Amino acid sequence: MQYKTIVLELLQQQMGLHEQLRISRNLMPTLETLALELRASHHAWKETLSLARPNSDPIQIASEALEIAVQELETYLLSASPQDESEVFSLDQAMAYLQSHSSKE
Repeated sequence: MQYKTIVLELLQQQMGLHEQLRISRNLMPTLETLALELRASHHAWKETLSLARPNSDPIQIASEALEIAVQELETYLLSASPQDESEVFSLDQAMAYLQSHSSKE
């Protein structure tokens, strides 16, 4: 699974966020952190879905789990993205989100 590729695609969809991270030289650290978070979320959702539906196909469970994890990350990135070009993305906000999200698992 290429979590970094998925995260990079999501970041590139948020042009203001992507550009701000690139300019501040935080793109790679943020990409790596978000990829790790996506991976952890994916695994947590696989476990949750497997317990909820023990007779389901593991491939279907993995696919659904990834879809949910990606949607969660996409929703977060939309809320964290600058709404206009003058607004600056806060890496501190991203890190706070990751820490709070990780502590739930």
